[in-house]
Amino acid sequence: MFGPPGRAYVYLVYGMHDCLNVVTEPEGRPAALLIRAVEPEEGIEAMRAAHLERELARRRTPADDGAARTRARIEARLATEPSARIASGPGRVASAFGLDRSHTGLDLTAPESPIRIELPAEDRSGPPEIVTGPRVGVGYAAEPWRSMPWRFALRDSPAVSKPG
Repeated sequence: MFGPPGRAYVYLVYGMHDCLNVVTEPEGRPAALLIRAVEPEEGIEAMRAAHLERELARRRTPADDGAARTRARIEARLATEPSARIASGPGRVASAFGLDRSHTGLDLTAPESPIRIELPAEDRSGPPEIVTGPRVGVGYAAEPWRSMPWRFALRDSPAVSKPG
């Protein structure tokens, strides 16, 4: 998180979910933006496959018939999940893109980067409407920090829960 702006900072939360942050301040100043959701426009099947591999890697099922049943159950669940929700949470963003802590430092602005931030397609009908609300999961924080409207989302995006 102390790196130059535009770099990935991936950390592990609760010992099981990787979360993607984008460094936002000059090098040496720790500040980043947590990517809470991504609304996919392409690559949805690759995201489902990445989720499957991540879930299977986390399980301790031996390689027998139980493992095959587990795989089939996860595949069936992922196949019925709405495309807009495939990366609908901070841990699911990292899982959908196959990200882990080894991706920390990746330049998200470089055209040759395997994962990057890009401008939206030109065919949009205007700028998106951005809404704000308090952050999630910081109930432990003292006021006014707990209630600061530092959670941003696109209004009406099916990929994010609405800030409130």
